[in-house]
Amino acid sequence: MVQNKTLYIGRHAKSSWDHPGRSDIDRPLAERGVKNAYDMAHRMKERGDKPELIISSPANRALHTAIIFARGLRLPFSRLQVNEDLYMSGEENLLNIIFGLDNNIESLMIFGHNPDFTHLANYFLTNHVDNIPTCGLVSLTFNSAGWEEIHKSNLVDFLFDYPKNQ
Repeated sequence: MVQNKTLYIGRHAKSSWDHPGRSDIDRPLAERGVKNAYDMAHRMKERGDKPELIISSPANRALHTAIIFARGLRLPFSRLQVNEDLYMSGEENLLNIIFGLDNNIESLMIFGHNPDFTHLANYFLTNHVDNIPTCGLVSLTFNSAGWEEIHKSNLVDFLFDYPKNQ
């Protein structure tokens, strides 16, 4: 029996550049980023979307965004993981994480960075998106029983949402 797999690709919310000298991985969210993350998590909840697992980049801005979404979606923090390979490691590493996921998990949300996340979304899309903006979300549903089998040929539903898309 074929099941659906849903992949939510979330770019981290707007980060702050108010701390010169701070390393890229340690940049925090800007106030607007925190607000946008809560708003986008609320939209997701209103649509009835709730991932079973969230995996985040270890970057402060991505992890903070993931925590806000987990809280907003009422997902236990035990369902939140950090993976070093989501921090600017390239599309191939992102695909390896997704394709290696346990097939008992039906929906996954990942948080990370551009340009990798826009490239990842476009790997699965026929009509490409130019850019996933900060706190943007691409939702992809596939007619597939296994994560290793997801592909643009079995994509059955697609949503692209972002803070200014009101």
